[in-house]
Amino acid sequence: MKTMLRLILTVIFTALFTHCNEFDKKTTKPNPDYPIQSINIRNIRLKDQFWLPLIQKVQEKTIQYAIEKCEEEGRMDNFLIAGGKMKGKVKGFMPFDDSDLYKIIEGASNSLISSPNEKLERLIDELIGIIKIGQEEDGYLTTWRTINPSEPPAEWVIVSEGKRWEYLHMSHELYNAGHLYEAAAQHFKATGKRKFLDIALLNADLMVNTFGNGIDQIKEVPGHQIIETGLIKLYRITGKEEYLNLAKYFLDHRGEPRNHKLYGGPYYSQDHLPVVEQKEVVGHAVRALYMYAAMTDIAALKKDSLYLNAVNALWDNMVHKKIYITGGIGARHEEESFGENYELPNLTAYNETCAAIGSVYWNHRLFNLTGDTKYFDIIERTLYNGLISGLSLDGTNFFYPNALESDGKYKFNKGACTRKGWFDCSCCPTNLIRFLPSVPQLLYSHNENDLFVNMYVSNETEVEINNQKIKLIQQSNMPWDGNVHFKVSLSDEANFVMKLRIPYWARNEVINGNLYQFANKVDLPMTVKINGEIINPVIKENYIVLDRGWKSKDRVDIKFSMKVRSVRANPLVESDLGKVSIERGPIVYAFEEIDNIKTIDSIAINSMGPFKIREETDLLNGIYSISVNDYKAIPYFTWSNRGVGIMKVWANELQQ
Repeated sequence: MKTMLRLILTVIFTALFTHCNEFDKKTTKPNPDYPIQSINIRNIRLKDQFWLPLIQKVQEKTIQYAIEKCEEEGRMDNFLIAGGKMKGKVKGFMPFDDSDLYKIIEGASNSLISSPNEKLERLIDELIGIIKIGQEEDGYLTTWRTINPSEPPAEWVIVSEGKRWEYLHMSHELYNAGHLYEAAAQHFKATGKRKFLDIALLNADLMVNTFGNGIDQIKEVPGHQIIETGLIKLYRITGKEEYLNLAKYFLDHRGEPRNHKLYGGPYYSQDHLPVVEQKEVVGHAVRALYMYAAMTDIAALKKDSLYLNAVNALWDNMVHKKIYITGGIGARHEEESFGENYELPNLTAYNETCAAIGSVYWNHRLFNLTGDTKYFDIIERTLYNGLISGLSLDGTNFFYPNALESDGKYKFNKGACTRKGWFDCSCCPTNLIRFLPSVPQLLYSHNENDLFVNMYVSNETEVEINNQKIKLIQQSNMPWDGNVHFKVSLSDEANFVMKLRIPYWARNEVINGNLYQFANKVDLPMTVKINGEIINPVIKENYIVLDRGWKSKDRVDIKFSMKVRSVRANPLVESDLGKVSIERGPIVYAFEEIDNIKTIDSIAINSMGPFKIREETDLLNGIYSISVNDYKAIPYFTWSNRGVGIMKVWANELQQ
C-alpha cells in the first residue's frame, strides 16, 4: 500500500473499533438454525492437487492483480475522500465499487486458512482500516453518497437530489451493505478477528433504525438483493433478532405495491409478486439467486413453510427447465436474466459468473436444510464447469458471461471474444476472489450424529460429533479419477454415521429431473472397503451409509466408476436438438478449434463412442482430454486459454 496510507493508519488504527466489547456482552447463540451445519472453515486444511493450487493462484496472483486495479480506479481513494483524508471527487464507474474491496477481503481471509501468508494478512488489516475511514459516524457507508450525494459515479445514471436512500432501485446502498456484512462475517469466521465485524455491526444497526414499519422508518426494499443474507449472517453471529427481522421485512415487502413503487418492470428485480407467491425463476439472475438464498435462510431459521414451499418450487423450475449443462444460470444478455422455460441458447448464453456463485450459495443452504444430495449434485456440476471457467489459468483474466459456444467473432464477453483483464463493472472478478477460497467449507457437513462427506477433495479436517473429536484425512485425485481414501483418527472409539455422497455421474443421473439424460447408459460398479476388506454397504438416498463404532486408524476406500458419458438435452431445448455433449466424472468437455482446426465446423460424434482418454500433463496446466471420432475435447473450464477461436460444448450427433 502507499506510504501515505500507512501513515494515516498508524495514527487512527488504535481508536477505530470500540463496538467489540459491547458485542461480546450481547452475543447469544441463535436458535433454531439449520439442522445440518458446515464444518468451520478454520478446521479444514486443504491438501488437494486441484483446488489448493487454484486457491493459491487466487491468493498469489488474482488478489494482488485486483487490488492494483482497484487502486488504479480509485476504490481506496474513495474511502479516504469520504473520510476527509484526501480531497477530490468520487472515482470509478459504478455505485457499487465499494463492494469490490469487501469481496477481496472476504476471499483473502479464507485463503489464509489453506495457504497462510503474513504479508497478505497485514494487507487485509490495512484495507479494513481504510474502509473504516470512509464510514460516517452513524455507521453509513457508501462512499459516493458521502463524497457528494448529488454526483454518482461517472458511468452510472442515478436520479439524485443529494439524499441518502433515494432511488434504492439502482443506488446500490443496500447492496454495498450486504457485501460488507457477508465479508465481515466471513472474515470473523476465518480469522477470529472482530475489527471488520465492528464496522458491519455499526452499519447494520443504522439499517435497523432506518427501515421497517415504524412511523419514522423508510418503507422500501433493496433494488439488488444481498443485504438480506448479510443481515442473517450477522444475526447468526450475534443472536440479534433485529437483523433477522429486518431481512425478513425486506423479503416480505417485495412485490407489495402498497409498500413501494415496484421495481424494474414486471420481473427484472423479482418485485412482481410477493416472494412466497413466486414459482418461476425470472429476471436478473444474480439478484434472484441471492434472494432465493435469503428465502431459504428464513425457511430454516423461522420454520416458515410458505417460504419453504416457494424455494422448492423455484428450485424445481430452475433445475428442470432453466439450467445449462455446465451449471450456468441465465440465458439472456438482456437484463442479465433468465429466459423462458427451456430457452437455453449456446452462442448467446449469458451464464454470468456471479450467477454460478449465487447458485452454489443457494444450493448449499438447501442441502443444509434437507440433506438431499440433489443439491450437491448441482454444486459439484457448477463448481467444476460453469464457475471456475470464469477465471483464466493465469489468474488475471475473466469471463463475465460464460458461453457454451463461440464462433470466434461474436464479442460475448463485454466486447471481447475471450477473457478480459477487467471490467468497468468488476463484480465477477472480485466475486471469484470472494468465493473460490471458501470451497473447503463445502466439503463436509454434520449434525449431532452424522458426518456428511459432500465432495471428494484431499484435505484434513476436525469435527466434533457426539461429543467426540474426530480427525479425518481424505485423499482424492478428483476430478480425474474416482478413487478416494479416508483415514480416521480418534482418541477413543466413537460411534457415528459417515454418509458418503454417491455423485450423480456414478449413478447414471445427469441432473435432477428430465432436462438432461445420458445417451449411453453404462454399468457403474462401485467398490467400498473398510480396513482393506470389501463390504456391501447400506445405500440410502444416494449415500453410502457407514454406521459403526469407529477406531483410530480405520480406513475407508471407495472406487467410483468414471466413464465418458454422452448427454442429450430435453427435446424442448431447441438449441440442442440433434446434438450431444460429453462429460467424464464431474467435468463437462468442449471442442476447441485449436485442437480440431480442419473439422470444428462440421463436428459430429457418435454418442456411443468409442471414447479415448488421455492424460496430458503439459497441456492447460495438466488435464485429461477425450477423443471421439477423431475429434479432441478438453475440459470446458479450460477453454479460451490459447487464443480466440471456435468452441462448442454441444456437437451434432451421428445417426446410428
